[in-house]
Amino acid sequence: MTTDGPVAVTGPDAATGTDAVNGTEVVTGTEAALREHARQTLTRHQDTVLGLSHALHADPELAYEEHRAARRIADLAEAAGFEVSRGAYGLPTALSATAGTGDLVIGICAEYDALPGIGHACGHNVNGAASVAAALALAPLADELGITVKLLGTPAEEFGGGKIDMMREGAFDDVAAAMMVHAGPSDSVGMSSLAISSWKVGYTGRAAHAAAMPERGINAADAMMIAQVAIAAYRQQMRPGAVVSGVVTSGGEAANVIPSATAADYDCRAVTSEELAELQARVRACFEAGALATGAELALETVGNDYADLRQDFDIGRRYLAAARDLGRRVLDADPTLRGGSTDMGNVSHFVPTIHPMIGYDCGDTIMHNPEFTRYGITDAADRAVLDGGLAMAWTAIGLATDPRHRAGLLARLAARPPITSAMGR
Repeated sequence: MTTDGPVAVTGPDAATGTDAVNGTEVVTGTEAALREHARQTLTRHQDTVLGLSHALHADPELAYEEHRAARRIADLAEAAGFEVSRGAYGLPTALSATAGTGDLVIGICAEYDALPGIGHACGHNVNGAASVAAALALAPLADELGITVKLLGTPAEEFGGGKIDMMREGAFDDVAAAMMVHAGPSDSVGMSSLAISSWKVGYTGRAAHAAAMPERGINAADAMMIAQVAIAAYRQQMRPGAVVSGVVTSGGEAANVIPSATAADYDCRAVTSEELAELQARVRACFEAGALATGAELALETVGNDYADLRQDFDIGRRYLAAARDLGRRVLDADPTLRGGSTDMGNVSHFVPTIHPMIGYDCGDTIMHNPEFTRYGITDAADRAVLDGGLAMAWTAIGLATDPRHRAGLLARLAARPPITSAMGR
């Protein structure tokens, strides 16, 4: 999939700025020199960055509990001269590390939470280390580029939505462009994701002997069953792309006792945040139907934050695509209607020009969120993904900073944007 090492843009065409990269972007002599500087910087930090990836992989921590991961990244950034804020934006396991003072703030999001029981089966050790790699490669160039490199340690992507918590506290208010890469089985740029909300659902009824006096009971299991049947019937009328999935976590204790309590976990997903709101209303009505039909009491609790659909920025994505291909990677320019999973980076993308490309490596025939995927996260191919992803992001940021049209456009959008905190209702 990739070359044996990071490859700089070289040769007379790149140096003179006369060659179009992939027919879309021109790499000028100045930009080529800056790219080469970033490559050399990352080469010096290579062992540190890969050591971070392996350490995160060996020591997985769950959402909002990533204390050691956050400390590792903060320590590394401080050692590299970044100004670091630990426990940032009201989250003990979030961080902010900045270098430079330029008006163009490039936000690079590092993820590092793992999955229960199966560790980094989503490759967040690769994600986080690649973002650190990008920040380290850019930091010595920040003043020359007129940028501020803002490395944001963002906890709880798998569950809860740490980026959304951080947005409410102002983490992205000054960010003109946001980026990260996500581990996967192949490289792609431009695909979207589904909006999602997660619920805990419970019914409270009344226990009674199932044979001697069933009329005295209120069957909480029947309430759950009726809700599930109603959801199944509704599926025919759901909008294309909508997904409702759930699991009953408790449903009674004994066959001869009318169940007094049941509980379930449910996810609703939709193509857009607006369609998600519609889906939520209809599915909530299905759960209310179970309560109405049986007399049980319904409790429905939103878990974490609702994730928005991902809206990737085409212009920034095109720059990343060119950079990744310059590194010898085979990258699919994906149809933006293709949607895979859900991410809290989607919420960021509704306010900030954002990219969230996939960075691929060989993972056999397994898939993400599978225990087998975990073991591929520290292979040579995964290490190459860390370095290539970091360098491709750094080169993308260099392109944004040195292109007058793109730089001015990003700063104009930032100036016209109301504070994210106020837009989110704070």
